[in-house]
Amino acid sequence: MSKRGPSPPPAGAIIKRARATPPPSNQIAISSGKDERSKGLIRTVQRTSSLEAPIISLSDAHSGEILSCRFDPTGQNIAACSTDRSISLWRTYAPNTNYALLQSHAKAPIIDLQWSLSSPLIYSVSADHTLTLTDVTTGQRVKKIRAHREIINSVDRTMASGSGTELVATGSDDGTVKIWEGGEDAGKIPVATFEVKCPVTSVCWSADGNSVYVGAIDNEIHIYDLRKAEQVSTLTGLTDTPTSLSLSPNGNFLLSPSFSSQTMIWDVRPFSPSPSRIHRVLHGAPAGFENTLLRGAWSKEDDGKRVAVGGADRTVTIWDVDSGRVLYKLPGHKGTVTSVDFHPKEPIILTGSKDGTMLLGEIEAGLSA
Repeated sequence: MSKRGPSPPPAGAIIKRARATPPPSNQIAISSGKDERSKGLIRTVQRTSSLEAPIISLSDAHSGEILSCRFDPTGQNIAACSTDRSISLWRTYAPNTNYALLQSHAKAPIIDLQWSLSSPLIYSVSADHTLTLTDVTTGQRVKKIRAHREIINSVDRTMASGSGTELVATGSDDGTVKIWEGGEDAGKIPVATFEVKCPVTSVCWSADGNSVYVGAIDNEIHIYDLRKAEQVSTLTGLTDTPTSLSLSPNGNFLLSPSFSSQTMIWDVRPFSPSPSRIHRVLHGAPAGFENTLLRGAWSKEDDGKRVAVGGADRTVTIWDVDSGRVLYKLPGHKGTVTSVDFHPKEPIILTGSKDGTMLLGEIEAGLSA
């Protein structure tokens, strides 16, 4: 006996075919009410990142205002510091765990922080005049340096060109900027000190690590050359104090929000076509009356086509750099948005606020004018 296959269907018969599995729809339910009329309120969105949802809230870690928040160089982790004297560490991606809360990390509000570029450290500065190095793998303080005589407002780090040494710059109300050797072997004596002679609100390294940009309450941005150990030039044109400084990914432009609610982009290339070096003047992010040090940022996944600054209107403003037009006004916070940062590899923006929370949100990828 031979086995026969299934008999062919008779002519004209209707054949049912298995339905293919539909692709993910990326649908968001706008209403979950029981009303039949609202069940159709579903919107399909084009996802642009690996986040679990287009907007994610990171909350319940801090009891005070968040003053600074930043992605690590890989984009996998987030650090935030607060007026409650603690530093929180988070996973960027699901399940977005708050895996560490370093409490009582200083004797006063922690004002700014940066991830190390060369070791598992975080550099943080505080109103108690200290620079602290923290090992993120253990949560332990590696070193605490009494760096200044007054409140320290800003910290930045760079890999010194050609030497493989990480350098850290701190700026303080005592009118000085100090340069420190970073890494696990950091010393407690600065390698350089620059006398600005008025309170310093922000510091930022140049792309080659040879110069440091310094924002101060004299409404100027001072440029100091580390090799010459002196000031080499000044950027003028601000009508009020710069609240932060941030360098573009290609190192050609400098972003400076200010208390005047004007955000300036400066051309810091060796030879600028503009005598004033003012590349763009951006409007739309109100600084408010609280004199908060608002920290701006450049997008990284598109090589700096966009910049973002938070505001006292509880939103984040994102501009297109080439045209100067506002691309987004992102709501969601219940207080002034103090700090923003862009993910190093994906179109994701991180925002921290005086309401004690952070938001992760995805935006369009590679958008240009």
